[in-house]
Amino acid sequence: MATYGPKTLAFVRGEGCWLITKDDQRYLDCGSGIAVNVLGHAHPKLVAALTEQAGKLWHTSNLYEIEGQETLAAKLVATTFADVVFFCNSGAEACEGAIKTARRYHYVNGAPDRHRIITFEGAFHGRTLATLSAAGNPKHLDGFGPEMPGFDHVPFGDVAAVEAALTDETAAIMVEPVQGEGGVRVLPSDVLTKLRELCDDNGVLLILDEVQTGVGRTGHLFAHQASDVWPDIMAVAKGLGGGFPIGAVLATNEAAKGMTAGTHGSTFGGNPLATAVAGTVLDIVSAPDFLQSVKDKALRFKQGLAALKDTHPTLVEDVRGTGLLLGLKLTCEPADLVKAALNEHLLLVGAADNTVRILPPLNVEDGDISEALSRLDRALKSLST
Repeated sequence: MATYGPKTLAFVRGEGCWLITKDDQRYLDCGSGIAVNVLGHAHPKLVAALTEQAGKLWHTSNLYEIEGQETLAAKLVATTFADVVFFCNSGAEACEGAIKTARRYHYVNGAPDRHRIITFEGAFHGRTLATLSAAGNPKHLDGFGPEMPGFDHVPFGDVAAVEAALTDETAAIMVEPVQGEGGVRVLPSDVLTKLRELCDDNGVLLILDEVQTGVGRTGHLFAHQASDVWPDIMAVAKGLGGGFPIGAVLATNEAAKGMTAGTHGSTFGGNPLATAVAGTVLDIVSAPDFLQSVKDKALRFKQGLAALKDTHPTLVEDVRGTGLLLGLKLTCEPADLVKAALNEHLLLVGAADNTVRILPPLNVEDGDISEALSRLDRALKSLST
């Protein structure tokens, strides 16, 4: 189907932070498959994990125990707030599962009318009908019939609006610690703290959508770990598989108590191939030295972007983001800079709020950071002439 528009570029292989066409043109990848390839392309440990598992077992379905699921779930539980994990295939499925988990929690508590979820304008939670309705973006909903009911949208980070939206029907508050698709807008830590307090005071669950911010992207294994705030439910995907499709819903035992046998499922979710790769990704990314290196690289990258803002003040309005989830708020159209960067063999990703995202692999080399900044400088210069 013609859902993506015309393509002008195809890649046949990748090496670290670089993608290569069949005629050996090399492109510096600062999009990472939209924050997915956290360890770049063809990482030897991921290749080895996938190859080894491919020679053993691909798929059995969740009718049977999958050893890799148990191992990966144990790693996630050991490194997060969670007690239990449900595996799926994508971020949209993870967000959908988080919504179902929250609503089911209140149902088994004898409050089936508590099904409404407060979400934030500018959010992006996926492309299913439920997750589109959760985000409430008219552009994404247009033509798909009536929205799924049960979502209350408030301005991003507006605590007073959240308080006003709370009712006896509220089941949860759902928020991204950083709105990636929404323009690399960071939720202030004090706002996250206040949302946690509102949830505790009103018997409401806190859902964090860490699909884009999770698995080291912000310099913490998960973005909320930079604060003392813990969710009840969390959606994870993208970087978890390092390029292999996998998603997960993480929850406390209390929040997940309604998710009993038969209430939810996934044919492919957490299959042996996916969990073998994801387990290896988690082993690498969760190491303290690796996460510190992400923070160090992020500081260097952000300082370089700040210098570009000073050099190109008529084009760059602001430098946004945290960790290696970075963005440039522009005065021009984001698509113009993405195209100009493409001419410099640099790959970027557009976003809302007139912003371009910069999402390199988390193991990006210092030399590649310098090269990315140089190419971005040339792209901006081309738009100034």
